[in-house]
Amino acid sequence: MREQSVFSDYFLLCSGENPRQLRALANSITQDAKENGRILANSIEGDPESGWVLVDFGDLIVHIFAPDKRDYYDLEGLWSDAYVVLHMQ
Repeated sequence: MREQSVFSDYFLLCSGENPRQLRALANSITQDAKENGRILANSIEGDPESGWVLVDFGDLIVHIFAPDKRDYYDLEGLWSDAYVVLHMQ
């Protein structure tokens, strides 16, 4: 993202199947960053029930989607010129 964006260097896109998984992923990511990286999120936006939670670490923005929201917003397509560091299924 560094070459395409001034607001973040990296996006991490992931999916959960239901609001409970979205909440668990967001909590796990923020807790792990705090405990292992001593990094606090600048903000957490969205709501698991809405299908999209965003965790902002500044240089890294984590998007946690329900599958239908991920398809609808298609961030992979929107930022298709960005360099992909890792793609997992």
